[in-house]
Amino acid sequence: MPANLFNNPTSFIITDKDGNLLNASIAKDGQWRFPYDDNVPEKFVQCITAFEDKRFFYHPGVDPIALCRAIIQNIKNKKTVSGGSTLTMQVIRLHKKNNDRNAWNKFTETILALRMEFSYSKKNILALYAANAPFGSNVVGLDAASWRYFGRSADKLSWGEMSALAVLPNAPALVHPGRNRNELLRKRNELLDKLFADKIIDKTTAYLAKLEPLPGAPKTLPQFAPHLLDRFKKDYASHKKIDATVSTGIQTTIDIHLQQQVNDVILQHHKQLKGNQINNAAAMIVDVETGNVLAYIGNVYQPDDSSLQSHVDVLAAVRSPGSTLKPLLYASLLTEGTLLPRQLIPDIPTQIGGYTPQNFDLSYDGAVPANRALSRSLNIPAVRLLQQYKYQRFYDVLKQCGFTSLNRPADTYGMSLILGGCEINPYELAGVYSSMARMYDHQRKNNGKWNSDDWFMPNYVKSESPKVGESERKKYEPQTANHKPQTTTPLFDYTSLWHTFNAMNEVMRPGEEGLW
Repeated sequence: MPANLFNNPTSFIITDKDGNLLNASIAKDGQWRFPYDDNVPEKFVQCITAFEDKRFFYHPGVDPIALCRAIIQNIKNKKTVSGGSTLTMQVIRLHKKNNDRNAWNKFTETILALRMEFSYSKKNILALYAANAPFGSNVVGLDAASWRYFGRSADKLSWGEMSALAVLPNAPALVHPGRNRNELLRKRNELLDKLFADKIIDKTTAYLAKLEPLPGAPKTLPQFAPHLLDRFKKDYASHKKIDATVSTGIQTTIDIHLQQQVNDVILQHHKQLKGNQINNAAAMIVDVETGNVLAYIGNVYQPDDSSLQSHVDVLAAVRSPGSTLKPLLYASLLTEGTLLPRQLIPDIPTQIGGYTPQNFDLSYDGAVPANRALSRSLNIPAVRLLQQYKYQRFYDVLKQCGFTSLNRPADTYGMSLILGGCEINPYELAGVYSSMARMYDHQRKNNGKWNSDDWFMPNYVKSESPKVGESERKKYEPQTANHKPQTTTPLFDYTSLWHTFNAMNEVMRPGEEGLW
């Protein structure tokens, strides 16, 4: 027996924190085949054993009674009417990919089925069958069939729905949703009668299940987080080089309800802004305490309109950060004690080595408090503060914060570093801001004590234990998720973070102040 019976390509799937399907893509061979799952719904266990192999839990892989009955029936009818195969033998047949029903194949299936029973538990055998049985068309496996035919997970199917799926692997080419409706209905109802006769379901349940409609045309699968699915595919490729056994399915930290709400918000803004040639929008929500990503919208998803380039994941793409790095410089100066929140900063025409920064409104305030300069995002005071702090030092701070996209020397950016003259991706930017908030919260609770584990990049993979600072995470975590500052001293102290966030709280939005 090979160590791995099935090496077929599987679909990439991602689920939310509660196991709800967020996104899925078809496997490389054109089949909808979900990754192996050892949790088989009890309804399917009852249905498939009643229909295919009622003594499954008692025989050693081969059922002599069923074999004898099949031989007698075939002799009487002078053709193959019944094969007498157990579920274990069918798993072997699926493994060997040999559908020729002859004496030699039956003999080898029998021997391998006996050997398989010594190596696998009954639960594992059922899980292998559920994951690899054909369910018509290009649908393989119970999980894929459940979503394609009923639009929900297998554990949420009714007795009527599960019975309809249980009869499909027996003859997937003949009994197919959308064709041969009467034959499918007859087989399903016969199975429901068996379940009632075996006292698995009561008479009322059987009657109501027979009234349920049969599955129709295959349904489209959810597409709530297409860019996160693409991100997972890229992470999977890098991890597969290390561990070939990794699965193509993961459970994420996403909250599907929040994901749908943010998707709606993004789409609403997109409709308003599209007329101004603003075609792209992205959003990510991070839980400060755990660093878990709760919503991930990489872009407006409208693949039919190529002009929008909606396939681009804006959250993972490097862009100019604009003014979003100014709070980091402000906090750095406060931490080292060379700046006070209300200290006056010159806002006058400035030229530094041929570089002449200007404010957005092209005006000057003469002198402005440092906290006001930050809340108004004034460019000239920011450049003068960077000149005081030195751009080489600030470049090192950004690297320590966890920005991995700054791959060029500090001199390449120079003084423009503070005004967005570098490349940052929003995913890491959210990680830095959430880490600042986490550090502030924990220092406040722990009398200013610093813990380096408070600083890490966001994580979209569901961890077994969501404790902050936990070093051992799932092997499928993004490579940036464990990035921490290479320092034994705090990047920012509690007081500096308080003043920074307080200044940012004073931001006046356009339309609220006449001077904008």
